[in-house]
Amino acid sequence: MAEVRVLADDPPVAGTFRRFWPYLRPHRAILAAALLASVASTAAVVGIAPAIGWGVDAVSAGDRGRLWQAVVLMVGLALARMLLLRWSELLLSAAGERTIRGLRDLVVARLARAPLRFIEAHRTGDLLRRSTGEIADLTLFLRDQLPNLVGVSLTIALTTVLLLVCSWLLALLLIVLFLPLAIAIVAWFNRGAPEAFGRQAAADAAMTAAFTETLSAHEALVAPGRPQEWTRRFREDNDRLQQVADRTLVVQNRLELFGMIEGLATAALLLLSVWLVRAGHLGVGTVVVFVVATRNLFEGVLTLSGLAGQAQLARVGLARLTDLLDALPPVPDPAPVPGTGPALAEVAGARGGGGLPTHGDLVADALGFGYVDGAQVLRDVSVTFPTGDRAGLVGVTGSGKTTLAKLLAGLYEPDVGAVRYGGVDLRAVPAREVRARIVLVPQQVHIITGTLAENLALVPGEPGRPAMERAVDLLGLGDWASRLGGLDADLGTRGERLSAGERQIVGLLRAALIDPPVLLLDEATADLDPDAALRLERAVERLRPGRTLVVIAHRPSTIERLPRIVRLDAGRLV
Repeated sequence: MAEVRVLADDPPVAGTFRRFWPYLRPHRAILAAALLASVASTAAVVGIAPAIGWGVDAVSAGDRGRLWQAVVLMVGLALARMLLLRWSELLLSAAGERTIRGLRDLVVARLARAPLRFIEAHRTGDLLRRSTGEIADLTLFLRDQLPNLVGVSLTIALTTVLLLVCSWLLALLLIVLFLPLAIAIVAWFNRGAPEAFGRQAAADAAMTAAFTETLSAHEALVAPGRPQEWTRRFREDNDRLQQVADRTLVVQNRLELFGMIEGLATAALLLLSVWLVRAGHLGVGTVVVFVVATRNLFEGVLTLSGLAGQAQLARVGLARLTDLLDALPPVPDPAPVPGTGPALAEVAGARGGGGLPTHGDLVADALGFGYVDGAQVLRDVSVTFPTGDRAGLVGVTGSGKTTLAKLLAGLYEPDVGAVRYGGVDLRAVPAREVRARIVLVPQQVHIITGTLAENLALVPGEPGRPAMERAVDLLGLGDWASRLGGLDADLGTRGERLSAGERQIVGLLRAALIDPPVLLLDEATADLDPDAALRLERAVERLRPGRTLVVIAHRPSTIERLPRIVRLDAGRLV
C-alpha cells in the first residue's frame, strides 16, 4: 500500500524548535533585531542595581559629586529601559505577526495541495484545530507571553553575572542554596509536562473534531428526534478534556515551590551579608546591590515559572503544527496552468506544454488500491479508455467505481500499477497538469458560501466573467442561470439554495471552464426529478463532443445509452 502519513495525536516535543526553525528563516532578521533590543532593555534594568549601590557608597563616603553621578545614571538607565522595552515589544510583536501570517499562508497552501488520501485519513476537526486553533494559540503566546519570557530569561542571566561580579561568596551561597532545588523542581515539572500538556492538546483537538463532525450531521440527529446524542457525545469529550486539564494543572503547580525556595535563600543571604559587613569583608553598597539584584532574580524565576505552563502549551501546539507541516507536501513555485481549450483560451492560456500530451488514451494498468485501514478496494484492474471514448462504469454499491474514478483522475495514487494518459504516468507530472487534462465531477459537488461566479472561479486559471458566460451558453444553461439570478446570484450558505441537480450543473460548468480532454462524471440523476435529470443530460451531451467521457452510471436508462460498459464487482473487472 502506498504510504499515507498519519498525524500523531501526541507528537513528541523533543527537538520541536529545531524542526520548526526552517519555517522561521524568512523572518530571522526581524527576530534577531527584537532579541538585541530585548538584551539592551534587560541590561538597562539589571544596571539599575549597581547604580543604586554606587549611590549608597557615595552617601556613606559623603561624596556628593559621585552621588549626583549615580542619580543621573539611574535616571538615564530608567529612561533607556523604558524606550528599549517599548522598542523590543514592538519588534517582537512585528516578528510574531509576520511569522504567524507566514504560517497561515503556508498551512493553507499546503493543505490545498495535500493528497486526497491524506485529507480523508484524518478527522476534519483535527485538521481544523491544527491549522487554525494551534496557530491562534501560538499568536496569543507570541503577542502576550513571548516578550515577557524573553525579558525574564535575559534578566535572570544578566543578574546572575552581576551577582558573581559583586560578591562571589554570596553568589556561591545563593547557588548552593537555590540551584540544586531549582533544578530538581524543573526536572520534576519536565517529567510530567510533555505528557500532561500533550494529552490536553490531543483532548482539545478530539473535542473540536467531534463537535465539527456532529455539527455537520446536525440534520441527521435532529430529524429522528435524537439531538440528545449530540449532547451526550460532546459531554463525554468535554469530561475527558476536563480530566486531562486537571492533571495539567497539578503538574504546573509543581513550579509554585519556587516561592518557598525564595524565602529560605533570602533569609540565609541576609544573615550572611550582615556577618560579612560587620567583619569588614563587604561594603553596605555591595550588600544593597546584592539584595536588589537577588530580588530581581527571584522575581524573574517566579515569573518564569508562571510562564512555563504557557510556554509548554505553545511548545506542544508548535509540535502539532510542525507535525502537520512536515506531513504535507511542499508548495511548488507558481507556474501557468497548461492545456485548457480554445473555447475558453483566455482562462488559462493555449493548450500544449507540460509533461502530458493534449490528447491520448487513458489507461489503468494492473491497479491495486486500499485505504489506510487496510481494506483492499481494487485488485488488478486493467482497462483502457481510448481518445474520444464514451463509456460507463457500473457495479453495485461498494464495488469500487468511485475509487477507480479518483485513481483515473489522479486524485489517488495507486498502491500497485499505474494510470497513464498518452503513455505518461500521472505520478510523473505536476498535479496542475493532470487537473487540466482530466476532470472528475463528483456526485456531491462542493459549493462554497457565495455567488455563482465565486463558485465557478474555483478552477485553475482564474476565469473572468466573459469565460463564465460563454460556459453557460456552451451548455445551454442560459435560462437556468437567469432564473437563478445570474452570475451574481447568492447561492446561500454552502449552496443551500441549490437542489442536488443544480449542484451538478455547477460542477459541469466548472468542467466547461477547464475544457478537459477527459471528463469523468459520477452521474447524480438517479434520484432527481425528470426535468432536472433531462437538463443535466442535455448539458452533458453539449459538453461531450471532442473529449473522452466516462460516466459512473446508476440509472438503467443511462446505462442503455452508453456504447461501452466497464463493470466492476468487488474491486475486480467482470
